[in-house]
Amino acid sequence: MAKVGDIVRFLNSVGGGRIVRIKDNMAYVEDEDGFETPVLIRECVVVGNVVDSKPTSRQAEVAVVTPKVSVPSVETSKSVAPQCEEEDLPVVETPEGEKLNLVLAFEPKDIKQLSSTVFDTYLVNDSNYFLYFSYLTRAKESEEWHTRYAGIVEPNIQLFLGETVREDLPEMDRIAIQYIAFKRDRSFTLKSPRIIEYSLDTTRFAKLHAFKENVYFDNEVIAIDLVTNDAPYRHVVVDPEKLNKAMNKKKAADQAVPRRRIVKKKAKTERNGDKIVVDLHITSLIDDIRGLSNADMLNLQVDEFSRVMDENLKNKGQKIIFIHGKGEGVLRNAILKELNHRYKGHDVQDASFREYGFGATQVTIR
Repeated sequence: MAKVGDIVRFLNSVGGGRIVRIKDNMAYVEDEDGFETPVLIRECVVVGNVVDSKPTSRQAEVAVVTPKVSVPSVETSKSVAPQCEEEDLPVVETPEGEKLNLVLAFEPKDIKQLSSTVFDTYLVNDSNYFLYFSYLTRAKESEEWHTRYAGIVEPNIQLFLGETVREDLPEMDRIAIQYIAFKRDRSFTLKSPRIIEYSLDTTRFAKLHAFKENVYFDNEVIAIDLVTNDAPYRHVVVDPEKLNKAMNKKKAADQAVPRRRIVKKKAKTERNGDKIVVDLHITSLIDDIRGLSNADMLNLQVDEFSRVMDENLKNKGQKIIFIHGKGEGVLRNAILKELNHRYKGHDVQDASFREYGFGATQVTIR
């Protein structure tokens, strides 16, 4: 177990230094520049220890150096935690990693006790790029943001950002990630710096069904896809006042334009021996189709089909040929739907191709 005075390195991120104090399972690690980084004790790996207040030259060599970040240090779970810019291991690149995929996730320590548990917060960088980034939050009614973490996340890594307790949630109605992507010691495709804002429903932290499986985690989490294949999440803000004005303007415009009266005419109907032939082409039903949508015209055609069917329901054995045309089959499908539901029990077949082509259906009244 790490203790005050130990020289440590971080288990799941790059960095380290000397533990200067321990409080509430958090170790405050001081780097050689005197900057403190709060880290969970279980995330610290002891590599040496010192007796006096300063590490020896040998121990200073063992400790990993972390640079200063120009943000204030706060001794809470919201502390700013800069990361080291030094590369420990070579980056193994993949073709898929050339596109950024960035996920922010909250993992409960005890999912069975959501009302009291704390949540480990992680940033997943699934890409070949290093990211300078900052993680910020604010309350819905506030205009001021608070930095919870700032530093560097390495390629293809899951970075622990700290613990989120229930007392933090009122200040997390809005979250934001700012980042700049780059590579070291190799050429790369330039990525645009981004600021991604997300509206977080903090009531989800109390709902079991809000925690779901995720490819990056062994346990169920609340995961937010900030960037997917280079495409950042887009925060859409709806202004109720502007929306109401637009709706009123549309309503006024609709009322200003008088509705055109649709003049129907009887479908072109003729007898062919013992058969009734009905032409359902829209131009046979109305003189002017201007201003009519496809749905309007389809409704007129189906209404005419129903009218002819209703007039002949008592004429047992009557054959009716409905000419609907081939087209995309929309009218034919609408007619078949009516025959399967409203006019069940009648014989239905394709009409004679020789006489009517492909676009006709024959109904025999039973």
